[in-house]
Amino acid sequence: MIRKKHGKRAALLGSLLTFLLVPAAFAAETMPIDLATAISRSYATHADIRKAEYQLDEARANYNAARESFGPTVTLTHSTGRGGYWDERWNTAHTLYSKGIDNTYSNTVSMTVPIYTGGQLEGARDEAKANYRSSVLGEELAYINLKKNVTDAYYTLLSAIDSEKVCRQSVADLQDHLKNVQAQYDVGVVAKVDLLRSQVELTNAQQQLIQAQNTYDNAEAALNNYMGLPHGTKLQPTEVLQYNLYDGTMEDCIAYGLTHRLDLQQSKLQVDYAKGALNAAKSGWRPYVNGVASNNWTQGNWPGDDNENWAIGLNLSMNVFDSGVTGSKVDAAKASLMQAEESYRQDADTVRLDVRNCYNNLREAEKRINTTKLAVAEAEEDYRIAQVRYANGVGTNTDVMDAEVALTTARNNYNTAMYDYNTSHNALLTSMGVEARPAGYDTGEKHVRLRYTKQKYNTTFEDTQAKAINDRVKAYEKARDARRKTDSDVTAAKAAKAADKAEAKAEQKAADKA
Repeated sequence: MIRKKHGKRAALLGSLLTFLLVPAAFAAETMPIDLATAISRSYATHADIRKAEYQLDEARANYNAARESFGPTVTLTHSTGRGGYWDERWNTAHTLYSKGIDNTYSNTVSMTVPIYTGGQLEGARDEAKANYRSSVLGEELAYINLKKNVTDAYYTLLSAIDSEKVCRQSVADLQDHLKNVQAQYDVGVVAKVDLLRSQVELTNAQQQLIQAQNTYDNAEAALNNYMGLPHGTKLQPTEVLQYNLYDGTMEDCIAYGLTHRLDLQQSKLQVDYAKGALNAAKSGWRPYVNGVASNNWTQGNWPGDDNENWAIGLNLSMNVFDSGVTGSKVDAAKASLMQAEESYRQDADTVRLDVRNCYNNLREAEKRINTTKLAVAEAEEDYRIAQVRYANGVGTNTDVMDAEVALTTARNNYNTAMYDYNTSHNALLTSMGVEARPAGYDTGEKHVRLRYTKQKYNTTFEDTQAKAINDRVKAYEKARDARRKTDSDVTAAKAAKAADKAEAKAEQKAADKA
């Protein structure tokens, strides 16, 4: 994917990243938040995006290395040595009797160019290319997955707010009802059992409210974590769960998913990778030809730049017999290719099934929204009637309690249906492979990204006290050695005690014989 570099955007994003490095400024106040802002902040701070970018950098570098391996390699070699015979002997001219100790200095410049590799380099290049293209898709896939996770976390927070409201309303209703029961009990109109039952129901509702508040706190912390904010930051969502009609058909969704799901396209690239590996494996049956050119200098004095000579030629090597090793590698590569092709077919079926399930879940939640919305209205009317009947002495306290439970259940069912519809819609878009990164969006130049990663790493390093790792390891090793020494001492003591006991028994036996 080719992106244009925008200097202003890079500067702006660089400033944003620097600002995000000190998110504690938000911890002391409530922060208004909407879904778009939550996603944008997550894109700018979350580690999944950074890891995908660095993985792409790695794959691009490996691909470049594979392509550059077709070029020439120039090697400079220098050798310094001193040697001679252990015993004195005549030299070649029989004029001197000595050990012939002398120094040798040599310098060589050589260039090697691969001419034909039998598919070895080509196969490695194809493997690296497939991996690089998969990483390009992987970077985009990281945005899609992160958007889904952040969106689900945002909807979970909205759902927690709705659940807390329902529980709070239930507590308020039961408190009002308890006041009515208490007043009637005080004048002797109702029995104490009504008062006790009302108090128990209120206590149960208060417990549910406590649980709902805890669920809200956890949901808020999870969303803060995605956005790179302190977990205790108080968020104030500016949106509510809504029902927005989705009119796409299942067939259109499946067709879109089959052509746009990035993980399915990555599966196809695994087939290309396996083909490259097969070609590389077959190179063991083919010759390897290199062009070689060299120049050499050697003499007995430093730096060894005399007696120059040159050479140029071809080196050809071919594996004539390897006991079937190459054949086995080729068979393994073929099996790997077949496995990749089967995986691609299976992944396509998985996409069809995934889209179908998400679509059905969406429609099921949509139907529940309509039915539960009507149930809420009916439950509210039923609760109102039960209260009026009880106040007039023609209804029972049990009727009021049952009506209140039914009302709370209906409200929770409606909120659950709204939550399921929104999360199912989000899951459907993800299963279809709908792109998530805004057009032209980038996290800045590479140096900005590297600086951000380094700063975040240093902060985390300090927060987690990673410097104490060596001391902690040494303490554990010392404790382990102490335990082993204690165990050894205990074993030795037991052995000594057993020996003393055996010796005493032997002496007693000897005394009995005497």
